[in-house]
Formats: sequence, structure tokens, C-alpha cells
Amino acid sequence: MNCKYFGKCGSCSLYEMTYEQQLSYKINREKERFKEFYINDFEIIKSEDSRFRNRAEFRIWKEYDKENIPTLSYAMTSFEKKVLPISLCEIVSENIHLLMPKLLKLIEKSEILSFKLFACEFLASTTNDILVTLIYHKKLDEKWMQEAKKLEEELKIKIIGRSRGQKIILSSDYINETLTINNKQFFFEYKEGGFTQPNTKVNIQMIQWVLQHLEKSNKDLCELYCGGGNFTIPLSTKFRKTLATEISKTSIKSALRNCELNNIDNIDFIRMSAQEFVEACENKREFNRLKDIDLKEFNFSTIFVDPPRAGLDETTTQLVKNYDKIIYISCNPETLHRDLEELTKTHKIDNFALFDQFAYTNHCESGVILNKI
Repeated sequence: MNCKYFGKCGSCSLYEMTYEQQLSYKINREKERFKEFYINDFEIIKSEDSRFRNRAEFRIWKEYDKENIPTLSYAMTSFEKKVLPISLCEIVSENIHLLMPKLLKLIEKSEILSFKLFACEFLASTTNDILVTLIYHKKLDEKWMQEAKKLEEELKIKIIGRSRGQKIILSSDYINETLTINNKQFFFEYKEGGFTQPNTKVNIQMIQWVLQHLEKSNKDLCELYCGGGNFTIPLSTKFRKTLATEISKTSIKSALRNCELNNIDNIDFIRMSAQEFVEACENKREFNRLKDIDLKEFNFSTIFVDPPRAGLDETTTQLVKNYDKIIYISCNPETLHRDLEELTKTHKIDNFALFDQFAYTNHCESGVILNKI
């Protein structure tokens, strides 16, 4: 990658390798890790080698000249834990890349916008909808709002101001995204502060990979850790009904809204943790959140899980083993390996994929499809 900052900040840990070299390194590492479970070749979903990240966060660095006039720059933390001022970033998407210098130049001209500005977050879509969150160490007032509104209108972006105890939304706190999956368009609202997949092209291919290994079913799908419905909504087209759980209120609101945007009516979203769902399934507790849902009406054949880095807890693992088909998306190969030690006692791995969601880092996402033995 042709960038003088590449490898100096802590975002790209495999900076000494070309894209193909770092991908090969991760493939070989995971082949060795999972060789006891899977001897076939992994299906590999590659990333673009640059301009692939639609979500980014930067510090704002300020330097003064001899006349005490400040100059702003973006900054990251180096491997030595020092501040590294930067003027560009090769891994951010093209629309964020083009916006970054324009945004900073206009902020620099405004004392109100630049004073005590601490950090800047970008959230962008493939439809060129961009949300910028400006984070301050000061109280934001009416003068700031007026200046920020001018900035928003000039750059045709959405701006949120944040400070301690403050969140000021100038126009909206979400972006619109359209994902084309197997030639069908799906519509999403991505909320500021909610979880979104950072590498959109890889995300689309992840969803397509799951869909290609699913046949149309007259049975039902259960999903744990559903987020805003990124997988849920496309996968629901393969099943009679879908029941999806998520602990985050923000994510559940997003999921319900995304269902409306896609005119999908065969999904029930419930806000509860995986552990609470296990207790509900085993009739150990009654939940008011389930008052309008009868779990006995579902005829589940497949369960989809996309847990956090900690993986599945013991009780959830036992629940998952009851399903004929398990689809497991993992962001942590170490906990995936631990969970497969238990899941492969009752299920056989039929498909295994690696998704290079976070190129140039040690992180690698995985997808495993297991069927009951």
C-alpha cells in the first residue's frame, strides 16, 4: 500500500506484508488452528486492498505556529503509544477519504468549531450518505449549532455534536444504506453509536455465503445476537418465520425499522440476552417481553449465532446443539475453536469460510455451517 503512514499507526498490525501476503498468513494460521475439525480448504472472502472501511475514528491534533495560529490534523496512536498526526488514511472508503481534508479545512477556519475539538468519527454508506460525529471537551451551545449547520449544508453531510452529557443531532443520527445481495436490494438505516459491519463489500459476501448454503425451508429460523438485522433480514427470505434476539435497545429499534424498510413481516424481534432466551425456552422464567410471542408456534430447524468476542456461554452452547443446522459467524477464532470442541460432539462441519473483514490486521472473521450427525 502506497501510504507513508501505513504501518506506523496501531490500526494496521500486518503492515510489513502486501495484501496477499497478510491474507495468506491468516489463512495458514487458521488452517493450523482448526485442522482437528476441518481438513478441506476454507472458502475465502477477500477484502479490497484499500478504500474498504466505511467506519473510522480519528483524534484531532492541534499544532501552533510562531504567531500562535493553530493547524489541525487527524491523528492516530502509533505502536509506541504516541500521537501520530496524519493527513490521509488508505483503508477508509473513497467517500470518507475525499471528505476528510475538506472537513478539516473548514473546521480550521472556524474558531467555534475547532475550539476544544477532540475527536472525529465517520460513518459512511455506499449510497454516499455520510454521518460525522464531532466530539468536544466543552459544552456545545447555540453558536456551535449555527456554525455546525453551515458546515453540514456546505459539505452535504450529517453532523452530530457530542460532549460530556450532550448529543446534538442537527438533521438525523443515521445513514441510509442499500445492500445488493444476490441481485436483490435490501435497505437499512445505520444508527450512530450502533454496531455496523465496517467492510461493506465483505459484509455483502458474508451474507451471500450463508444464503448459498441454505435451501428454502418451510420451517423456522432462530437467531441470537441479531444486531440491527444485518443477517436476519436477508436470511428471513429462506424461512417460514424467524425469531431473532438482541440485548441492545438501540439495535432492536434499528432492526424493527429495517424490517419496515424492506416490507418484511415474518420476523419477530425480542430484546433479551442469549442466556435469557435459554431460560425462556426451558420454561425457567416468564418474560413480559414474550407476552405476544408463543415459542411453541415455532418449528425451528436452524439457528444462526453471531456472538461477541467471548463466544458462546455454556448454557447457550447446549441450546444451540438442539438444532439440526447451526450457522456460526465468529469474530474471534480462539473462542470459536473452544465452542467447536463442544459443538462437533453432535454436529459435523460441512462448510468453513474465512472473511477478511479487517485487512492488514491480525483479526479474521469466520463462518461455520454445522449439521447434526
